[in-house]
Amino acid sequence: MPLHISPAPAPALRSVLTALGSPAAVREAHTPALRSVQGPLSPELPLPVHVLDRIASTGPAPSTRLAGWRFLIRGGGRAVAAADTVLTADGWTFSHFFEGPYLASTELALRQAESVTTPYQARLLSVPELYMLTLWLHEDTEDDAAGGTLAPTDVLVPLAPAPPGITAHLPHPVAALLPVMTLRITPPATLPGLLASPALKQAPSRTTSVG
Repeated sequence: MPLHISPAPAPALRSVLTALGSPAAVREAHTPALRSVQGPLSPELPLPVHVLDRIASTGPAPSTRLAGWRFLIRGGGRAVAAADTVLTADGWTFSHFFEGPYLASTELALRQAESVTTPYQARLLSVPELYMLTLWLHEDTEDDAAGGTLAPTDVLVPLAPAPPGITAHLPHPVAALLPVMTLRITPPATLPGLLASPALKQAPSRTTSVG
């Protein structure tokens, strides 16, 4: 399988296993599907969650910061929830369980990515300015999953629900999607210049297929 899933830090995994083993933590979670599962629950497919604090279509490659590690929680043969972990002064620790549309869309995007022949390292990228979450397919599978700069040829797959004007599950190279993302947050007075930019005009023709 060309899709590379990096191992999560051992303390992050242990904290999720501890939470899954705590009846109180599971019972208090706002996840009806998680509470209803009969049988064992297991954390799978750990993904580093990076945050892009500022969108820029020009200049140096935008850098990201690691916000946590996310695990899909499987029970009864299906993903029923996700678990987030965060880095504290005492190390990686469990944060919370959750469910919702990003759970299914993450699974779908991962299945799509598994069908490509190009190897990628799988990450998640959050874009707070757009209330947007994407599957980030990083081209260097040997990179430390905790750090990272968006390479122009990395691929971003917007997860559903995606912001207006951006189609969910349609993969784009970073160099093509960044101008579109910039357009979504730019005040109307500056739109004419953006609409005339070569990067934006070329964006549709640089779409990359992952399935």
